[in-house]
Amino acid sequence: MRRLEVFCKVVELKSFTKAADALLLSQPTVSEHIRTLEESLGEKMVDRLGREVIATPAGAIFYPYARNIIQLREEAMQALAKFKGDLAGHLAVGASTIPGTYILPGLVGSFKGRHPDVEITLVIGDTAEIVEHLLEGKIEAGVIGSKWNHRSLLLAEMFSDELVLVVYPGHPWASKNKISFKDLESEGFILRERGSGTRMVMTRILEEHGFACSRLRVVARMGSTEAVRQAIKARVGVSILSRNAVAEDLKLGTLASVDIPGVSFLRPLYLVQRKNRQLSPLASAFLDHIREGNSSHVQEKD
Repeated sequence: MRRLEVFCKVVELKSFTKAADALLLSQPTVSEHIRTLEESLGEKMVDRLGREVIATPAGAIFYPYARNIIQLREEAMQALAKFKGDLAGHLAVGASTIPGTYILPGLVGSFKGRHPDVEITLVIGDTAEIVEHLLEGKIEAGVIGSKWNHRSLLLAEMFSDELVLVVYPGHPWASKNKISFKDLESEGFILRERGSGTRMVMTRILEEHGFACSRLRVVARMGSTEAVRQAIKARVGVSILSRNAVAEDLKLGTLASVDIPGVSFLRPLYLVQRKNRQLSPLASAFLDHIREGNSSHVQEKD
């Protein structure tokens, strides 16, 4: 089993060194695991191409079976732990930036409080990255910030979020509190990367109100909410971000929000999982915990 884990990690990271770091092993130990696996299978499983390591044709065939064996072993151990009265094992889930930073950590903490023997890996990326991880089987479920149409996915609205137009405190709009689309068109705008749920939702809502995002005067493109937040403070431009991400800044006055009359940037956040894939006992329990937490949150708001 350990050799299979090492093989999969080498293929995924395309590096013996990175695989050794991820598995807390020495590089010679990783190399020895791969050599022993190749001897037992009678096939060369990986090729070294300069600094990059890739699966051979035989390795590419073997990889998904190795992943499934590892996953099945994990599910078996979780089922036995559940039978004995508690959950244990490792769970990998994903989330796009906003739910991954501001919503799921608290739920992970409360779940760990109930099940201290559980280890959870929370993978954070943009919406497109989380969907890719899910389709590749690297995570069992995710929470994303934009609806994603794919025949292999199941989506369910789980949380809600609001986007706001954000400026630095000394900006002329900060004292006006509201602006027009013509104003928005003339100001330097900081845009999130393609694949960002925030960008997809912002684009859809603006276009629903007759404003094409091609009219924005883009002065910068940035790969994270935090980078955009800091760039606004540095007066690079203005942007539209999740209220969750700037709530403390708005409270302290280090950033200001501005309304566009008649435009509401409310959006749902979606729980996403693979169709026809049976969840592990641990994943099922965690998703039930998320639903329970969301239900409590809705009741508090009501």
